[in-house]
Amino acid sequence: MTLSMIHESRRHEIEERYPHYFKRSFRQRFGFALVVAGTLLYGVYAMWFFDLPRLVAEAQWQRFGIYLTQWVSYDVQPELRLKDDGSIETRYPRFSVLGDDPHPDWIVTNPEGGLTVLVSGTSRSVAVSRGQAVVNAYGQSVTVDLSGENPRVIGQAPPWMTVYDDNVLASFGFSGDASISSDRVRVRKRFLGWANFVFDTHSPFFGKPAGEVISLIASGPRLDPAQSNLSLAWDNIWYNNAWQHGDVWTKLFQTIVMAFLGTLLGALVAFPLAFFAARNITPNRFLNQVLKRMFDFLRSVDMLIWALFLTRAFGPGPLAGSGAIFLTETGTLGKLYSEGLENIDDKPREGIKSTGASTALVHRYGVMPQIVPVMVSQTLYQWESNVRGATIIGAVGAGGIGLKLWEAMRTNSNWANVGYMVLLILLVVFIFDAASNALRHRLMGTNKASMRH
Repeated sequence: MTLSMIHESRRHEIEERYPHYFKRSFRQRFGFALVVAGTLLYGVYAMWFFDLPRLVAEAQWQRFGIYLTQWVSYDVQPELRLKDDGSIETRYPRFSVLGDDPHPDWIVTNPEGGLTVLVSGTSRSVAVSRGQAVVNAYGQSVTVDLSGENPRVIGQAPPWMTVYDDNVLASFGFSGDASISSDRVRVRKRFLGWANFVFDTHSPFFGKPAGEVISLIASGPRLDPAQSNLSLAWDNIWYNNAWQHGDVWTKLFQTIVMAFLGTLLGALVAFPLAFFAARNITPNRFLNQVLKRMFDFLRSVDMLIWALFLTRAFGPGPLAGSGAIFLTETGTLGKLYSEGLENIDDKPREGIKSTGASTALVHRYGVMPQIVPVMVSQTLYQWESNVRGATIIGAVGAGGIGLKLWEAMRTNSNWANVGYMVLLILLVVFIFDAASNALRHRLMGTNKASMRH
């Protein structure tokens, strides 16, 4: 039976009994559509305000690929200089990853005296001889005449070759490139991996196969009379000039300690203050409001801003970082602790109070069992979060691996070192996240054992 067939009085009775079905407000009828329309309008406004179309069109997206490539690879840049007597001199940049006297097998001497650089096997190569350079790539062979004042491509230049007034650039994709001038040819050959990650070029173990290094460490003659080969190998790894493992790991440990110290001090200060800020524990409205506003102030000033203030006061270093975390966590944990206290069940507290117990005992047995698991869980979460935060504030001078990371990025060339430190930070965050989650589940009684029972 439809509503139209119901008697008029019965219909009015149903409408009065269920008004939320028959007399819906404007918000109930059009609320969802207004939210969707408002979101779309805000999106359009944000696109206009930030000028997103122009930013997307002018963004240099290729740099992302370049930086990502340099995270996972390295290049060697031999320079072939054509001398007046017809000979070719090979030079390498200072601090080359190949060492002081490199003789790579991918630079081949031709029978006529020229040199061929094998950029990617024999399919991509640059053969340099007196007066010309022959570039092989993508199944094509292009000759560049070097006898004049400026290089000249013989024939039509292919798409992978760019011709400038005094330079010809040949791109080989990921494998590298070649810059050809009338008096020199600079080749960039790219390799996957991290060069000299274990031993740098000054180590006596540099360039030796892994089996030979292990044999030297286990039973070989001493390379340094003052220490064993094992001690020498560890010293060479720890003080690797290219990767600076010792400094990186020390700064990483500094970041962890900085986060732990700041969080611990913040929790120790916030814990007693939270009892005075909770209205049900301390019935003093003025004191409650003063402490809560103090918590709001401390946490509303970002950790990065506190770090900037403290580095000006104490100078760069972990003290400023720990202080920034301490101030932020005092505000954050104070608010979380006080809100947790205000949401406890008052019945256990009233029961203990009825026995004539002192205030300290009432808090000990009526409040603490309810609030401690929540407080510890929140503190662990904040500590885990502060390990990440300590990395960011380190970039402004607060010490730790963040400062080391920022220094590597500023060079705009040590992107492999940046990738190394980022992976270390991710590893530490992952470990602390897993450990923090496990402890929180155990404290909150949600571990597998408690779930089975």
